[in-house]
Order: sequence, then structure tokens, then C-alpha cells
Amino acid sequence: MVAPIPGTNIQIQSYKHNGRLHRMWTNSLVLKGTETVVIGANDRTEVKESDGRSWFTREPAICYFHAAHWFNVIGMLRTDGIYYYCNISSPFLYEHRAIKYIDYDLDVKVYPDMTYTLLDEDEYELHRQQMKYPSKLDYILHHQLNILVRWVRQRYGPFSPGFVDEWYERYLTYR
Repeated sequence: MVAPIPGTNIQIQSYKHNGRLHRMWTNSLVLKGTETVVIGANDRTEVKESDGRSWFTREPAICYFHAAHWFNVIGMLRTDGIYYYCNISSPFLYEHRAIKYIDYDLDVKVYPDMTYTLLDEDEYELHRQQMKYPSKLDYILHHQLNILVRWVRQRYGPFSPGFVDEWYERYLTYR
């Protein structure tokens, strides 16, 4: 797999299990790009929904994608601290200047004090039935959810102290 080059702009494209585009962030700056890890940043970027609506993000965000894990992490820098939004998803794929992944609905919201909430379990269950997720996929997604929660509790990877701030400082050097 070819990796995105730091300093370039890419899109982030979220799909559903049935192959349909779900959501697209139109512009994110690559801060680190390898075949295994991509770290990007955006601020007030346009997000296009599959139903034609669009909106703009409200704050700077650092995005973390890993090729070996079935989740991605977005650290949002707000005035009262860093909030994380974590998507249970397929590992990322990079092609045609875009990070692509399948969003599997289960989300984890992590607050600045590192407490967290599991979101959208009902949406996951509905789509699991509608799109006929194989039982092996269900197992993988729940196993990866457990890994993600462990990372939060251990303050590992993108949850480690200073991670988001350090990558945000690098992002500012490009502006």
C-alpha cells in the first residue's frame, strides 16, 4: 500500500458495510503517513453527508488511523479540554488521495477526564441485521472495542498525555 505524504491534503471517506459512502471530510492535512499509521489534522473542514447535507467541523481535530486496528480516533481540541470521538471501523485504506474505511456504527466518546460513553449500540444492532454482518465480523468488532477501551483506560497511543497537543503543534507549522 502507498502511504500519504506529510504536508499533503487528503479526504477522509467513511463507508457503510454495503459499500455506500456515508460521510466525507473534504480536506485534512497529513502530518504522518506510513503504511501502518496515518495522522491527520483539520479545522473547520467541510463534511458532506450521504443525504446531500453538509456542515463544517467546529474545532481543530487530530485524526488517528491504524492499519492493524478496527477503529479510528479523532481528538478534538475544545476550550475545556480534549474530547475524543472513536469509530469502530475497518482498518483504513489509502487510495486516490483519500483515507477510506467502513464505519460500523459503534462509537466511543471520551471526555477530557478520560471517562467514556459507548454510543449507537442500537444503530449497530439494526445495521448488523439489515446488512447481515457475519458472526466473525461481530466478534472482531467487539474484540477491537475492548482493545480501544483498554487504550483509553491505559492512556495509550492517541490517548497518551500530550499526543493530541504535540500533533496539533505540528499542524500549526503548516498553516
